[in-house]
Amino acid sequence: MAALDFGGYTLLTIAALIFLLIQSWLAATVVRRVLGVPTGWPRTIAVGLVMSGVMAVTVQYLFRAGTGQNVGGLDVAPGVALILLLLATGWIFALGVGVLVMIEAAFPTGSLPGPQSLLFGWKARRRRGRRYAQVVSIAVRHGLGSQLRGFGRTGSPGRESKTARALKESLAEAGVTFVKLGQMLSTRRDILPPAYVRELETLQTQVTPEPWSVIEPAIEDRIGAPISTVFSRIESTPLAAASVAQVHEATLLDGTEVIVKVQRPKALHQVSQDLDIILRLARWLNRTTVWGKDLGIENLAKGFADSLEEELDYRIELDNMRSIEASLQRSGKFAVTVPHGYPELSGERLLIMDKLPGRPVSAAGSILRELSAEERSHLATTLLGATLEQIIGDGIFHADLHAGNIFIMPDGSLGLLDFGAVGRLDPATQTALGLMLYSIDQNDSAGATDALIELLGRPEDLDDRGVERAVGELLTRYGGSAGAHNGQKLFDDLFTLVRAHRFSVPAPISSAFRAMASVEGALLVIDPNFDVVAVSRTEGKRLMRSKLKHTKITDELQRRALQLLPMIDRMPRRINKITEDLEQGRFSMNMRVLANPSDRRFLTSLFQQLIVAVLAGAAVVGAIMLITSEEGPLLTEGIHLYAFFGFVLLFGGFVLSMRALMLVFRRGVDG
Repeated sequence: MAALDFGGYTLLTIAALIFLLIQSWLAATVVRRVLGVPTGWPRTIAVGLVMSGVMAVTVQYLFRAGTGQNVGGLDVAPGVALILLLLATGWIFALGVGVLVMIEAAFPTGSLPGPQSLLFGWKARRRRGRRYAQVVSIAVRHGLGSQLRGFGRTGSPGRESKTARALKESLAEAGVTFVKLGQMLSTRRDILPPAYVRELETLQTQVTPEPWSVIEPAIEDRIGAPISTVFSRIESTPLAAASVAQVHEATLLDGTEVIVKVQRPKALHQVSQDLDIILRLARWLNRTTVWGKDLGIENLAKGFADSLEEELDYRIELDNMRSIEASLQRSGKFAVTVPHGYPELSGERLLIMDKLPGRPVSAAGSILRELSAEERSHLATTLLGATLEQIIGDGIFHADLHAGNIFIMPDGSLGLLDFGAVGRLDPATQTALGLMLYSIDQNDSAGATDALIELLGRPEDLDDRGVERAVGELLTRYGGSAGAHNGQKLFDDLFTLVRAHRFSVPAPISSAFRAMASVEGALLVIDPNFDVVAVSRTEGKRLMRSKLKHTKITDELQRRALQLLPMIDRMPRRINKITEDLEQGRFSMNMRVLANPSDRRFLTSLFQQLIVAVLAGAAVVGAIMLITSEEGPLLTEGIHLYAFFGFVLLFGGFVLSMRALMLVFRRGVDG
């Protein structure tokens, strides 16, 4: 008997829980429908459970009040108790809506981890939180925290230099990902002041090589075979060690000297964790600072994350290497060597390529001293010509041409290394960039201005005449013999012009500017007297003339004429119809206002918010008038019928107000 009673209680409890869950789900569904926006189910179900619990207590209390069992409390007729129950039900629902609106306002749906993440992702959150705290403490220790909100404001040069130095030191201490972020920012002269660029250009990573006991199994794992089956020899001491990878010399079984670039085993995990932190910081700065929003720092961080993820995939670097090699071979004008890669031995985290003889420009002082002035000038001209040929002629170019990535070969030719960063330009951008260089060579400020606008896009409220005057001043200043060290000054002045007129530099064009700016350092190491501006003008003119050969112009005109033929065929008939309509008074013009669906949605949403707000306000005002009225019949002792209707009307006004607030919050998030 006791077992039967226990089983009955268990079944009754289960049935009650199921009923409570169904009731809570129904309440949550109604709340979501009333609010008019998709709030998160977990929080909505939680609010529904609380509403169900309060409702159960209220029903019990009013049942006792209507049946005379509420000793010392409310005692009313059963009909009045039922009416009060309906009113209480409405207000419990309204308060649940209000609680959900407050939760949604404080913590929008999607801003908090979901139940699955809370249960199973706590280890990852703890690691991220520990790393986040470490990065923030580094910034605060270097005095960067107090400078963040004031970044970009006009201040003394000393204060700007201090902030730039604090930023550099913070990034250097934070590790590889942040160092690479600083190196990328150092190339964005279009968004950063010169003081920051100068500091960030000095960022370097000092790393200890991984021991051979860690690297050897990593290589074997990535080639899928023992090292002895691929290499006859491999040096255990790295030729170079960076924060993400290290490089070892080796010899294939056929005697070919190669370079083995292997990614550190833990590098990918560390970079992924740091990228997550950078993206979170960028979103916060974009939301809380004016300069972050002006710079588009969130999009900048996303672009950096995408480019760094590509750099970590050596299959992409192998494809880049082959693309640049094919580009240089198509040109055939410059003796520049690209190492041959071995795709059958390489992979996502391992790259094997031929070893280039010679020395990098940064360490080739002894080789350069043995060359004559003419030979050094020829080398520099070849390097700059090959760079411009890639950018303007082919559209595929090496985007990181610093002195460590350029080799001087024993035969006096040049070689290129490290193809993790490669830029690509579409034909229209190549032509616009070439026209800008061509116009600079011709001292044509109007043509250079048009090319610059075509290249970067037109900002709102652009002062065309002001841009043309600024470009004309640049042409006047650098129109003659620029001198060896004025090239960088030209770039600085050009980017100052870009920032002053609020141009936005797309990522591919930024890569092209980065390539031209970074190669200048190597050019001046090769030949300190090299005239970068003069040779750039000459090469730009040559490239544009080759693009604008007579046969190419003829082909282009023919192609455009073929595109115009269908329109030309229909033009006489259309002109005839227009003239007839004008003659007979039938000519009319139709304009569709708000033809764009997004415009219609915006206005509809705006009117919905306005109507809901007006109805809510009217309901609340009417409710207050009814509640404060002392006239009319009594529903029960001390409760006027008008007051009851006032509370009903106030319930409607409250719910409408919550819906209006929710629409405002959601529109702010979506906008």
